[in-house]
Amino acid sequence: MGKLHFILTKAHGGFAYIELILVLVFLVALFAVMFGYSGRVTKLLRKSTLFVMIFFHIQLIVGFVMLIGTSEFLNTIKAVGMGKIMKDAYLRQSFVEHPTSMLIAAILMTIVNKKIKKAGHLSMSAFWLSVLAILFFGFAFSIVMGRLFGA
Repeated sequence: MGKLHFILTKAHGGFAYIELILVLVFLVALFAVMFGYSGRVTKLLRKSTLFVMIFFHIQLIVGFVMLIGTSEFLNTIKAVGMGKIMKDAYLRQSFVEHPTSMLIAAILMTIVNKKIKKAGHLSMSAFWLSVLAILFFGFAFSIVMGRLFGA
């Protein structure tokens, strides 16, 4: 289990940086459509939405496999209980906040992809759902970055 967890952790971390670049491209495309193209959905926005959604789902699957299959999550719950996990900031962020915010971001991005794929013009609901999805992603990403850089 240790070797598989190590491989998945490295893959999860590497995909996170690719995902960050894709999110930045998506945001540029989103705001360009919102403020520069009279709301007409461009090919760049459609493609970037699709790729962000795909990478959100890849990250979610890899993360859940790590969480349930290769990490000490289940043993920790058995040993200390969920109440103790919720009281410990590090465990709560690792086992609850980070996965939950990525799950919400993936769901929202799926809805956004569906709305943008069908529409000729960007709707306000698609715009605000996009912003919300990226905020949830940013929250999940900042938890990890805060740990890596000691913030």
